[in-house]
Amino acid sequence: MVWPLPTEEVPLKPPSKSEAFVIGIDFGTDSVRAVVMDVADGGTVGVSIQHYPRWSKGLYCNARENQFRHHPLDYLETMQAAIAGALAQAGTEAAAKVRGIAADTTGSTPVLTDRHGVPLALTPGFRETPDAMFILWKDHTAVAQAERINHTARTWGGTDFTKYEGGIYSSEWFWAKVLRLAETAPAVAQAATSVLELCDWIPAVLTGCTDLTRIKRSRCAAGHKAMWHADFGGYPEDAFLAQLHPRLVELKASLGRETFTSDVPFGTLSGEWAAKLGLPRDTVVAVGAFDAHMGAVGGNIGPHQLLKILGTSCLDMAVAPKGQEPERVVPGICGQVDGSIIPGMRGYEAGQSAFGDVYAWFKALLTWPLEVLLPQLPGADEATKRSLAEALTERILPELERAAKALPPEENALLALDWMNGRRTPDANQRLKGAITGISLGTDAPRLYRALVEATAFGSRAIAERFQSTGIRIDRVIAIGGVARKSPFVMQTLADVMNMDIAVSAAEQAVAAGAAMFAATAAGLYPKVEEAQQAMSAGTEQTYRPRPERAQHYAPLYAKYLEFGAFVETGAGS
Repeated sequence: MVWPLPTEEVPLKPPSKSEAFVIGIDFGTDSVRAVVMDVADGGTVGVSIQHYPRWSKGLYCNARENQFRHHPLDYLETMQAAIAGALAQAGTEAAAKVRGIAADTTGSTPVLTDRHGVPLALTPGFRETPDAMFILWKDHTAVAQAERINHTARTWGGTDFTKYEGGIYSSEWFWAKVLRLAETAPAVAQAATSVLELCDWIPAVLTGCTDLTRIKRSRCAAGHKAMWHADFGGYPEDAFLAQLHPRLVELKASLGRETFTSDVPFGTLSGEWAAKLGLPRDTVVAVGAFDAHMGAVGGNIGPHQLLKILGTSCLDMAVAPKGQEPERVVPGICGQVDGSIIPGMRGYEAGQSAFGDVYAWFKALLTWPLEVLLPQLPGADEATKRSLAEALTERILPELERAAKALPPEENALLALDWMNGRRTPDANQRLKGAITGISLGTDAPRLYRALVEATAFGSRAIAERFQSTGIRIDRVIAIGGVARKSPFVMQTLADVMNMDIAVSAAEQAVAAGAAMFAATAAGLYPKVEEAQQAMSAGTEQTYRPRPERAQHYAPLYAKYLEFGAFVETGAGS
C-alpha cells in the first residue's frame, strides 16, 4: 500500500524507526550510488557504488575534442546493481519496507529519443553512435552553438530567453547540445521524436512510462538548462528556435509546457522494475532533478544560505523565499528557477567548471615521470614498480598540502586563474583557459599548488559577490562533497579568501541523501521537503572560520586575481 498523502484533518505522524525506508540514487560522472535510508531519522542502512563499465574504458569519448558521452546501458546496468547492493547491505527485510525512490543526475545530460522516450542508442542502427547517446554535462562540443544562441537572443528582436539563465547560455546546456546534433548529426536528429534529460528518463524507465505526453519533466532541468520559465509560458517561442534551426521547433513540440518539482510523484514502479529490484509494486517514484540541487537539500540548505558542492567541479546553490517584490535577476549565473531546489522558494545555481580537477591536473603533471620512467627502470618486476608508483602517487597531494600549509604568506605571491576547463560563472565562457603569473626560479611545487588552491577559492568568492551585488543575501556557507571532507587546507583557504564561516556537512552521501529526502516527500511520508530535511539531516561535521590576518592578506590578492582575469579574457598581450 502507498503511504497516504497528509490531509488537513489528519496531521501526518512521522513513521517510527525502521518502519519505512526510501532509496536515493545519485547518477554521477563516473559512477552511480544508491543509498537506503531510514525515513524516521535519516540513518543510512545501505550504500552501494557502481562504476559505469563502458565509460571506465573511455568508450564513445574524445577528450581532445571535449566529447563526453554515456551509453544508456551504463545507467541501466549500474542502477540495478547499485540498488541491489544497497538493499543487500540493508538486510533481508529492507526491500519490503521501501516506500519511495528518487533519482538525481548530472546535467544538462540530454539524449535524443524515439516516440516512446527510448534513447536512440538503444534502437537499431544507432547502438554504437555517440551522437545517439547521453551528452554529458562536461561535453563542450557545442561552444559555437552556444555563442549563436547568445547572439540570436540579443538580436532577434523579441524576448531574451536567456534572461533567467544568467543572460549567457552555455555549451554545457540543453539547447546548445541539441542544436549541435541538428547541425552535425542530421541523420540522428531526424530520427528523433523528442529529447529527454537523464533526470527525466530514469523515472520514466522505473515507472514504465512510454508515453511522451505523460512524462513529468523536471522543473529543475527545464528551468536551469532549457530556458523554461513561467513568464515565457514554457520554453522559448517557436520563432526564436526557428532562427537557430527548424528541427528545434519540431523537437520542442514533444516537450509540453508543464514542469514539476521533485516533491511530486512521477508514478509507481512498473511490474518489470519491481521484479528486477525486488521492491513493492506500489513504491512511489519521484520526479527527477539535477544532482547539485538535490544535494543542496541533502546538505541541509536553507533560505539565504550558499551551499557549495566541492568535487571535480564546484556547484553553488542558493535559495531565497519568494516575497512581494519582483524577482531579482542575477546576471552571469546558471539560472534561477522557482522550486528547483526547495519547492516554494527560488533556487539559484552557479559554479566553477573545474575545482578538484585543477588539483588533479597538477598531480598528473607531477606524476608523469612515475608513469613513464619508473616502468623502464631495471631490477624490479612489473608488479613492484606498479605498486611503488601507486604508493608515491597517493602521497603527492597530502604532502603538497602539508608543505603548502607551512608556507608563510608572501607579498609577491604567485597568482593563478581557475579556468582550466573554461569558466562556468560568473559569466560563462568555455573558451577561456587557465593561466599562472609570477613564476620565478624560486617557484617550487608547494608554492604552485597553493596558488592553484587560492585560484579556486578566488573563483568561489567571485560567485558569492555576484549574488550579493544583486541583493541576494548570503548569511551562511555550507560545503559538501569529497574535497570538503578530505582537504582541511583547501577548506581553510576557502574560508580565509571568502572571509566567511564554512560549515561542512556530516553527510557521507549528501547528494543521494537529498534524493532520499525527496523520495520520502513524494511518497507522502513528510508533507514538505523541509520537514524531511529536519528529520533526516546528518548535521554539521566541522566549521572552518576565517583567520582575520589571512583574510586581510587575501583581500588585495583577490583584487589582483580580478585584474589578471580581465587581462587574460580580453586577450591583452597575446
